[in-house]
Order: sequence, then C-alpha cells, then structure tokens
Amino acid sequence: MNSHCLYCDSFIQGQVSWMTFLFPTDEPTLCSTCLRQLHVIEGKRCDICSRSLENLKTEYIEDNTCLDCIRWSKQGEVLEKNISLYHYNDFMKELMAKFKFRGDYELGKVFVPAIRKALKKMEYDMLVPIPLSRTRLKERGFNQAAAIGQLAGFEIYDVLERHHSEKQSKKTRRERLQQSSIFTLIRGEVSGKQILLIDDIYTTGTTLRHAAKTLKDAGAKNIQAITIAR
Repeated sequence: MNSHCLYCDSFIQGQVSWMTFLFPTDEPTLCSTCLRQLHVIEGKRCDICSRSLENLKTEYIEDNTCLDCIRWSKQGEVLEKNISLYHYNDFMKELMAKFKFRGDYELGKVFVPAIRKALKKMEYDMLVPIPLSRTRLKERGFNQAAAIGQLAGFEIYDVLERHHSEKQSKKTRRERLQQSSIFTLIRGEVSGKQILLIDDIYTTGTTLRHAAKTLKDAGAKNIQAITIAR
C-alpha cells in the first residue's frame, strides 16, 4: 500500500501485513514528517470554544471557560459548543492556504479520519457547512467547509446563504466582532433541529455565532460547531 504525501508529495511506503488484508484502512494522506506538524489540541481546553488552556494565564480563565467566551455569554450566547481538532500553527496555516486558496481539494482528505472520529461522539440532526458567498465560491471553485464534510462521507445541508464582503482573513479582530449579520436562511426545515455547523478555522468565533443566531432565530433547537483548527 504505497502513496504520496498530499502536502509535500514525498513517497509514502505503507506496511503490508495480514492485518491490512483482513482489516483494510484508509491510505495515509501525509508523510511522517508532515504528520508530526499537525498538533492535536489536547489537555485542558475551554468548555465552549476548545481554546487550549494549558498555557493561558489564570486571569483569562473562569470556571474552565476562557474570557472571550464569557464575554460572548454576556451578549447572549447562541453557540452551545465548538470542538476544534488542531492548533492553528504555521504548518496548519500553510496547509489551509493550499487547500482553500490554491484549490487543492484533495488536501481535505487529511482531515477525514479526525472528523469521522469526532462526529461519532456528537449528537445532531443536520450537519450545516458555513457557506461562502457566491462571489467567493466562484473564485475558489468549492466550499472548503462543505468539502470536508463530504469527503468524510457525511450528508450536509446547505441551509444558509452568505452575503458577500471582504475576506475574513483580511479583517482585524475588531472588524470581525463589529460586523453585522452576514447570513440568510434559504431553507426553513431547521425548526426544532439540533444543528452542527462545520467550518475550517475558529478565529474569534464571530462567523459561527452569526450563523448560529440566524439558525436560532429560525427555530433551531440548539447549535454546536466542529472546526478543523483553533
């Protein structure tokens, strides 16, 4: 079972044994060098947003919750919980850039095993990807949030439409927090449903909360989220 690393294209030589014949697994997507640079979020983390609390000063933590999420709760929290899988380090930043902005759809396969494992532990009725605006979708060719869910083999529900604006990555933290609602519900079957949003990166949490509020206002029972990186 041989393949090439989806990131650096180096050759990966898989180990063949009776076990691999009897219990076939997914082919490796990253070489060992690249795989070591994916840092899983482990240890103590914020109960709401998955921020690692391991190296965060105690004055920024209250009851296992980071101060950012405490501020959100004071505004009326609409997002029950976000689960992030990896730290957004330099390698993840470059990996995401190649996946999203350079159109390397196949790179989404890197996240499939972790997404499948995480979703098996979560209860939800609908998996809803954070959408791109029509303009941004035309530029990129695919929605990375939807692609991750589809590559992992899950049914997704496109129930939100996004208004076009400047790229989130170009906005400051203050600009993200102050922006008005950026989503519209385009289907009405969310009433009474448990919604799981899926997206690539949790930065300030503003985008997820705008989506969650739109869904909540439409009658969704509760909204959680899963993101690749935090």
